[in-house]
Amino acid sequence: MSVDANSVENLQRGAGRAIGAVPMNDWRPIIASAPVDEAPGDVLVGREPFGHMTDGRAVELLTLTNSHGIELRVMTYGGIILSLRVPDRDGQLDDVVLGHETVAGYMDNDAYFGAIIGRYANRIADGRFTLDGTAHTLATNDGAHHLHGGARGFDQALWTANVERRSDGSARVVLRHVSPHGDEGYPGALRIRLCYTLTPCDEIVVDYRATTDRATPVNLTQHSYFNLAGAGSRDVLDHTLTIHAAHFTPVDAGLIPTGERRPVADTPFDFRQPTPIGARIDADDAQLRVAGGYDHNFVLTRSGSGLVLAARLADPVSGRILDVHTTEPGLQFYSGNFLDGTVRGKGGVIYEHRSAVCLEPQHFPDSPNQPAFPSTVLIPGAEYRSRTVFAFTTRHVDAH
Repeated sequence: MSVDANSVENLQRGAGRAIGAVPMNDWRPIIASAPVDEAPGDVLVGREPFGHMTDGRAVELLTLTNSHGIELRVMTYGGIILSLRVPDRDGQLDDVVLGHETVAGYMDNDAYFGAIIGRYANRIADGRFTLDGTAHTLATNDGAHHLHGGARGFDQALWTANVERRSDGSARVVLRHVSPHGDEGYPGALRIRLCYTLTPCDEIVVDYRATTDRATPVNLTQHSYFNLAGAGSRDVLDHTLTIHAAHFTPVDAGLIPTGERRPVADTPFDFRQPTPIGARIDADDAQLRVAGGYDHNFVLTRSGSGLVLAARLADPVSGRILDVHTTEPGLQFYSGNFLDGTVRGKGGVIYEHRSAVCLEPQHFPDSPNQPAFPSTVLIPGAEYRSRTVFAFTTRHVDAH
């Protein structure tokens, strides 16, 4: 759903009709373009068995690799990005996302490492909303609230998959899932198609499509934990972050938005200029205290629909830079507050406090209960479309 976050009245009048402006069959390089003297090689594809779920169903692992060595590995369980190897300024490859090495490691994935989140990313207050005069009760899995689709969200679904090469040298993993009517309390059968595309120009494009047979809220996102120094190598407090947002949505004690859009100016939430994540994370601020750090939705600055640059994450040591572009109105910035050293990940590494960040393009939390927020309602006959681009580059000391 590509939406102008400043056009709330129009969104409420046309609930469910805010359809993305980016054509889904447009697979050209979206942000970067290769130098004219370089002819990027085709992205290589691979597919292999990858163990079984506890109920015996087989899981597959799909791998995309481009000519610069960027390797994306996705499994059909949860649509999870299992690993993402990216070169640093010296060409050294390292995995920059947290996670596990086996399917079994994800069976109790409370942290949602690398997963596709739905039917509704983030929180819905008290697990309840009313749509067209009908009250709906959802599964509650975050105290009294509904989080990331409920007790068994899309992160625990087994998606069907195929791999496709594209004429421009890119390749994509196409995942499909059907969420039945009543799934975790949601109305309507929802059909989802998700595409991960790796381009020769070091972009990972995540495209979402969905249709429904009854009106229902939909809010999908990708929940990878990024550490550009290498997954589990150290904390990310020295990473610099830029978020193109002049406002954020403050939350109450249950991390539910209050409905306010608060200016970031003169607060620890002002990332309009590149700022180390750790610079103000322990400031004496009520919003930081309630969340244990950053776990907030930022209202992205945009003048219309379509892709906008939402954020830039940069590691000054490795030189890796991640630019996040999206059609969504918001970006949830989560600073790994609940990582507490009890999770052992890939290579036996223990994931310590704030050892990664999540940058999750999405609609605002609790939108079904917040009339002033952009609508997330999808209706029959309309199509949900959303696109996010993770673009990787490297620079030397100055990552600005």
